[in-house]
Amino acid sequence: MIITPKTLARAPTTKMLTYSLVIGLLLNLAPWPASLPAPDVVAALLVVWNIRTPSRIGLGVAWLLGIVMDVHQGVLLGQHALAYSVLSYGAISLHRRLEGFDRAGQAVHVLGLFIVSTLVVTIVRLSAESVTPNWQVVASPLVNTLVWLAADAILLSLLSRKASPRRIVNNKPNKPSRQG
Repeated sequence: MIITPKTLARAPTTKMLTYSLVIGLLLNLAPWPASLPAPDVVAALLVVWNIRTPSRIGLGVAWLLGIVMDVHQGVLLGQHALAYSVLSYGAISLHRRLEGFDRAGQAVHVLGLFIVSTLVVTIVRLSAESVTPNWQVVASPLVNTLVWLAADAILLSLLSRKASPRRIVNNKPNKPSRQG
């Protein structure tokens, strides 16, 4: 069964969106071993939220998070911002189409988005810094797709649960107001 925003038990709150992106940003800022391709958790979360709730997270948030990643990595300012914006635009454009596919079909489409995003970063680095790509550039879209699958499953499981009822403050029924 494909879980779409229409079948979710509840919509994501602003806190949930913000906390997930902050956690993703912190995971991106964490040091990763140089021998392994580092997953881009922010990119995976941007794809998750832009597919599931396309009107909540948009190109502006993607661009700002890209600028933060550019500053952190000390690379040409705007390359991650451009890649995240292209990635978000693609996810928003494909969100209706992806509802008709199972998880494997969705993963193939998302892999294509990550390939395009990686190509954008690689082209900018080749033209501005003359950095030759290595094997991690090829593995990066695959790793990001796996991270997207995990993040999507975790966030959908959180959103599929019913919200806990709020505490009842007053057990007394409301009295009708007097009109005089």
